Amino acid sequence: MRIALLGGTGDIGEGLALRWAFHTNHDVIIGSRDPEKARQKAEEYETELDSRGVDRKINGFENPMAADRADVVVLSVPPYHVADTVDAVADKLDEGDVLVTPAAGIKRDDDGFHYHPPSAGSVTQLVADAAPDDVAVVGAFHNLAAGRLADLDAELGIDTLLVADDPDAKETVRMLAEGIDGLRALDAGGIANASEIEAVTPLLINVATNNDGMHDLGVRFQ
Repeated sequence: MRIALLGGTGDIGEGLALRWAFHTNHDVIIGSRDPEKARQKAEEYETELDSRGVDRKINGFENPMAADRADVVVLSVPPYHVADTVDAVADKLDEGDVLVTPAAGIKRDDDGFHYHPPSAGSVTQLVADAAPDDVAVVGAFHNLAAGRLADLDAELGIDTLLVADDPDAKETVRMLAEGIDGLRALDAGGIANASEIEAVTPLLINVATNNDGMHDLGVRFQ
């Protein structure tokens, strides 16, 4: 499949791009508001993969062009940019495309990190409200430590929770997620359940911050 990571120059975008390019044969496309930055990052990812004996071509484009070339579009952008990013690429999305959002609303104060959902109730619901009617939305990859994901020497052994109202789209993302070695995808129901999953992200950050040796914390359900 062709996967576009909009905001693929950032932490979670880098981790997913490297993992998909390293572990699978899917085409990986990097998107950014700045096409030159997208191309530079794509070249950096190619260099990292080449150092590990993997010869892969990764292309970088401005976000709308990246979305136009993909079957699955991952919104690897901060939560306050997701609606604007969807609006910017909406006319490049085709019926049957899948839009994936890993973002969680978070705020920070002196006590730590806290869940801060948008008025829609969750970032996933916000994306679903902004997406074209014929484009399915899946919430996934919310609770992954970006540094651990981007370190190809790190074994994952962790889970990601999926929420979607379209079972076919959810199955597509499950297949993509489990193409990454050590990542297991679990069905957490519909988009109405997204807030429970997104709220786990600040919890993990707080635990990682306050405990030695847990910087790249992940979750495994047993």
